Amino acid sequence: MVERLIITGLINNTEFLQQIRPTWDPEVLGSASAQQIASWCIEFFDEFGTAPARNIEDIYFEKKEGGDIPRDMVEEIREDLEDLASEYDESFNVKYALKRARKYFTKRQLENHQKELENLIAEGNLDAADDLARSYRPRDLLVLDDLDLSGSEVLLKVENAFMAISEPLLEYPGALGNMLNQHMVRGGFVSYMAREKLGKSFRLLEDGVRGTMKRNKVAFFQAGDMTEAQQLKRIGSYLTKKPIHEKYLGEIFLPHEDCLKNQLDLCDREERQDRFGVFTGGEFDEDDIRKSINKEALLEAHLDFGSDYRPCTNCEEFHNKSLGVPWLKPVRVDHVLTVDEAKRKFQQYFIDKNRRFKISTHPNNTLTIKAIKNILMEWERKDGFVPDIIIIDYADLLVAEHTKEFRHTQNEIWKDLRALSQERDCLVLTATQADAKSYEKNLITMSNFSEDKRKFAHVTAMFGLNQDKYGREKKMGLMRVNELVVREGEFDVTSSVTVLQNLTLGRPFLGSYI
Repeated sequence: MVERLIITGLINNTEFLQQIRPTWDPEVLGSASAQQIASWCIEFFDEFGTAPARNIEDIYFEKKEGGDIPRDMVEEIREDLEDLASEYDESFNVKYALKRARKYFTKRQLENHQKELENLIAEGNLDAADDLARSYRPRDLLVLDDLDLSGSEVLLKVENAFMAISEPLLEYPGALGNMLNQHMVRGGFVSYMAREKLGKSFRLLEDGVRGTMKRNKVAFFQAGDMTEAQQLKRIGSYLTKKPIHEKYLGEIFLPHEDCLKNQLDLCDREERQDRFGVFTGGEFDEDDIRKSINKEALLEAHLDFGSDYRPCTNCEEFHNKSLGVPWLKPVRVDHVLTVDEAKRKFQQYFIDKNRRFKISTHPNNTLTIKAIKNILMEWERKDGFVPDIIIIDYADLLVAEHTKEFRHTQNEIWKDLRALSQERDCLVLTATQADAKSYEKNLITMSNFSEDKRKFAHVTAMFGLNQDKYGREKKMGLMRVNELVVREGEFDVTSSVTVLQNLTLGRPFLGSYI
């Protein structure tokens, strides 16, 4: 399976080729067909400076027509390329692939050396065998851990570093995207913190699905909060926007982004959607509407104005200032999610589009970081699955390898999760429980950690999930997200982004505003 990973990189990824080309030796590959495909990738890179990607298919047919492929290899190469075709458009974890390639190349060199020795010994040529054994010096085909800043290769490293920083593995639009996207990159370790039953699992699930939208492979580890069946139902609900339980049938109201100046009729901009407001009788004013608006007032406004009123977010001022308020629109839900609907959506979204999302479910108090690593290696061995995003739902449920005081075991787990993001050069996402004091607060801060504050030291970013303690925001479908820790750049824990959601339809994100 390592050879498959190497060939996938040679076909698809220019950076991988750039790193391997200077010391490339075709003999480090064991399969003759792999050696042939690799040679085409090297030739293409030498001529055009990029990986061949889907051009590899044209190269194959050209070589076939020209009689440049041994007859006994034509069918084998065709089958290999067909097998790899589904991965041409997927993301590729370059750093992890290079690490695996380095170990494999070392192993292959030793195997080839041993074979030469055995042949010489079998021939009785002991002097030559002794000379070969004494003179053996393995060639390091990939130097991954050292960097000379005075060498020309540093320029490529700088370019790749900036590309890695700027390219998120999952994205949200609007205000939430401005807060989260820059942190959802390779090597990142991001966590959410919230009190119990505030939507941490929903948020992680949404992140995972959004990762697959960008052709990234997602590994989702359930550490004991839900069963496999519950997770599949929740994903089905997300994909279909249908509830799982009958109590949510009928008319429900979904929150939409709106501007307080639109609702209060204080806007005279030309781009405004309509020319009337819904709260003009003094119920709210510009200073307090965001803090005091509630579901009852919005439902009453809907009864008064119905479909005549349209929310507005058309101007730049709305996106740059704290002007966002919710508006509720009705949706009729006639039936719960059926098994046929769920199967159809799973087929359309995951199977037909080859979106890779693996789930591993474990009972409470059983899953360790070592077990996660073993499962990942087994997935790679079985079908070449190398995740770009690893999600653990959630870290507080993991078990440490060594028995210590609970606070110290938590620190060990979070250190190991950080190491996992670095070793595999992937994005690791998880969540953690806030302390008991958070139940009396409308906005959690760094002081609301549970068990061990050293969690903050290991993450690259941590975000708080917040709702007011009286349930006003929950009824309207609002969640506020604030920055608790951001390793790169400045942040303010008191500022937040409001996220619109409806968890009964499996949707933790319908829009957002500042």
